Amino acid sequence: MNAAGPFLTALGGISLAENQSESTVGSETKITLGLLNAVEGDSTVTQRSVSKELGIALGLANTYLKRCIKKGLIKVNQAPANRFAYYLTPKGFAEKSRLTAEYLSISFNFFREMRNQCTDIYQTCEQQNLRRIIFCGCSDLTEIAILCAKEFPVELIGIVDAKFGDAQFSDLAVFTDLQNIGAFDAVIITDLETSQKTFDTISKQVPPQTILAPRFLNISRTQPTLM
Repeated sequence: MNAAGPFLTALGGISLAENQSESTVGSETKITLGLLNAVEGDSTVTQRSVSKELGIALGLANTYLKRCIKKGLIKVNQAPANRFAYYLTPKGFAEKSRLTAEYLSISFNFFREMRNQCTDIYQTCEQQNLRRIIFCGCSDLTEIAILCAKEFPVELIGIVDAKFGDAQFSDLAVFTDLQNIGAFDAVIITDLETSQKTFDTISKQVPPQTILAPRFLNISRTQPTLM
């Protein structure tokens, strides 16, 4: 399986990536926009199918659907076999356009900042002669880090992500465990969802000084003291 990350896909099919940090791109904007896209694409869409498509809980899909109906963005009609048909209202189409622009703005701001921070990391790698790099976590950040790597003399070995499984992400092999990878010089944390936990786990397997991470993740390198 070759899975391209969601950040570089067309906005026509925006979905909530499983490994994506919702705070980085605006969870409300993403869920609402994803819901409006889903309804526009298929009037027979169900709450369960929306839940699966957006990667959110069924109850959350129900909450957002009701909210959109109450705001007049979506109209619901009774359909045969006790089903419902959902349609975007003119107000819904206008809101979808507005949210798309908002999503783009947030996403590109995120991309620009992450690109700058990834550049800083690769400059550190170059200064310390760290050539063979692996990533921990499949996410939008991983995609950006892969793009930035093209400008530096590094070799990308692969990605470790137990949740993703043995597959490929942006043309890099994904491994379920760090021990399954050969020799490497440095680890870059790209897990947006559980970055601190990932760092804590990896730091028990490799020297902490070989673990790098964007400042954005706010990873603490010291263990908390229990009182």
